[in-house]
Amino acid sequence: MKDIQIQGKPIIGENLPAYIIAEMSANHADSIQRAKEIIHAAKEAGADCIKIQTYTPDTITMDCSNEYFQITSGIWKGENLYQLYGKAFTPWEWQPELKKEAEKVGIDFLSTPFDRTAVDFLEDIELDFYKIASFEIVDIPLIEYTASKGKPMILSTGMASLGEIEDAVCAIQKVGNGQIVLLKCASAYPAITDGMNLRTMQNMQETFQVHVGLSDHSRGSIGAVTAVALGAKVIEKHFCISREIENPDAPFSMEPQEFKQMVLDVRQAERAVGNIQYGVTEQESANYRFRKSVFAVSGIKRGERFTTENVRVIRPGAGMEPKHYKEILNRRAAADIKAGTPMSWELIGEGDEDE
Repeated sequence: MKDIQIQGKPIIGENLPAYIIAEMSANHADSIQRAKEIIHAAKEAGADCIKIQTYTPDTITMDCSNEYFQITSGIWKGENLYQLYGKAFTPWEWQPELKKEAEKVGIDFLSTPFDRTAVDFLEDIELDFYKIASFEIVDIPLIEYTASKGKPMILSTGMASLGEIEDAVCAIQKVGNGQIVLLKCASAYPAITDGMNLRTMQNMQETFQVHVGLSDHSRGSIGAVTAVALGAKVIEKHFCISREIENPDAPFSMEPQEFKQMVLDVRQAERAVGNIQYGVTEQESANYRFRKSVFAVSGIKRGERFTTENVRVIRPGAGMEPKHYKEILNRRAAADIKAGTPMSWELIGEGDEDE
């Protein structure tokens, strides 16, 4: 699998650290100044990328109050879709300014478009890559149009069947775009760890031969750390200045110190996973000599037989390997041997003198 690049810079790849995305979403709480603070805080907390969403209530749904548009469960219970998105969207006129702010602090800028007009807008402000939300993975016309811009595509797969994921991947490839990352996602707000099924992420990688990761709506960092241990190359997590600032995404977003700790934990997990390696590692080298070997545990005269009483397998490892222990029993000493002498083949006679 090839590395995913933006502006000639590899950002997602097999031999690269996990790419960590801080999702702002509605956490700006209708303040551009707070949105900028979030960008700075995300950079300081160790995020590689800040992500927003590009839609308006009218581009993502319609102003209708019948039963189909009512939310009847979860943290947004009682909301109407149009009203909810009116509270949550990021004004488009802010977005060029937010992109410049991200560039100024040295953090990548990403957005999720929800219709063709959003893609066109993001093209105008020269977005480098795109994210498709879980709910839009069935919007094949949107995916195909976005992919036609020839830029990397990150897709969340929450709720999607294997066939639906295949349809989306094929739509991207159909327009000649092979820059695809699939994110495992539980589209619940907040999600629970028990329902993550992170092994699916590995199966997606094997099935589609693309880089994979996790879009995580759970509380805490256990999902992200586990995902990285299983091979995730992207982690996306909702990010806020404070959950006390009321907005639709605050309840399942991470505050800066929590996010920073997650990044540290992820980096530690990557170091723990390491590479395939057998034998003595550098950190083990000082203890290598304390492995077991064969020692004379009492004085042995030349010509005396070796028995389980006078030679044993004990620590440390200065003598012959324990796998040879049975070979020397009942053979005779080639020289006088003091107790505490590590056994070697030079001390072993050529055969049993009684034979």
